[in-house]
Amino acid sequence: MSGFKTFLSSIFIFFLVECCLVGCDITDGNAEHLKREHSLTKPYQGVGNQWDFWGSTLVTSSYVRLTPDERSKQGSIWNTVPCYLKDWEMHVQFKVHGSGKKNLHGDGIAIWYTKDRLHPGTVFGNQDQFHGLAIFLDTFRNDLHGMDRSFPYISAMVNNGTVSYDHGKDGRSSELGGCSADIRNRDFDTYLAIRYSRGRLTVMVDVDDKNEWKECIDIGGVRLPTGYFFGASAATGDLSDNHDVISMKLYQLMVDHSPEEENLDWTKIEPSVSLFKSPKDNIDDPTGNFRGTPLTGWKVFLLLLCALLGIVVCAVVGAVVFQKRQERNKRFY
Repeated sequence: MSGFKTFLSSIFIFFLVECCLVGCDITDGNAEHLKREHSLTKPYQGVGNQWDFWGSTLVTSSYVRLTPDERSKQGSIWNTVPCYLKDWEMHVQFKVHGSGKKNLHGDGIAIWYTKDRLHPGTVFGNQDQFHGLAIFLDTFRNDLHGMDRSFPYISAMVNNGTVSYDHGKDGRSSELGGCSADIRNRDFDTYLAIRYSRGRLTVMVDVDDKNEWKECIDIGGVRLPTGYFFGASAATGDLSDNHDVISMKLYQLMVDHSPEEENLDWTKIEPSVSLFKSPKDNIDDPTGNFRGTPLTGWKVFLLLLCALLGIVVCAVVGAVVFQKRQERNKRFY
């Protein structure tokens, strides 16, 4: 039986190692891969050179305030350097706070990766019908019939310039996925991670002071071009909040691509998403997550590994039971 125990121990150790690798899917912020030309950090020396700001944005030594806690304000900050990375990860440290009580605050922050920059508009302070990717941190519920989700709510949208963001429905018709997150008036730092790699968009949050990432969105089949700009914007209406960005750090992901992908002109890619179902199907989904999203590679691996472990355990238990029965039968002879 010592052989069986050794085998089981090896399987268990292998399982733990794989789980650790999965848990490290989001980068730990390796400084070697930090792209400073696309990053905004204290004391914000790049503002005015690598970053432009507009509207009510106020740059201090501690934070970049996109809007103050006042009505009818809009502000944004944009990287002036186009990003030509095929695989990247953006970490955003932010803070949303104000004097408004529950449900009496708004409107939220948006993080952008778009073709155009510094184009004010109606979508959290930026233009509608944009080209690229937007991550919305929406703090105010407009759709009074959409009581199946709580706010603040984080969602993702990819646009090729033809789709309008529906404020009245909180963007549900164009939403790719999302999650609720308690991001307002927290006494600790709040973070957002946006990863784009090999056509997969993953959004993680760290808003519970646990120093760990929690998955919010995981969507495959996303196509984004290179040469777009990163930015952040915020807006207030009849209700308001302070919308602060503490830092935006972009990391390059070291990923190998096929020769065909390497030879492709990534600047000519049209922003799009290949989904099994229309994003409009999210309207009836209580979780707010896209139901047709395929399993990621590591999820499939874990399912197969669990099935294999189940088979091994059943085989070991069966062998032990069989051996004990054999020993018991020998006693009767």
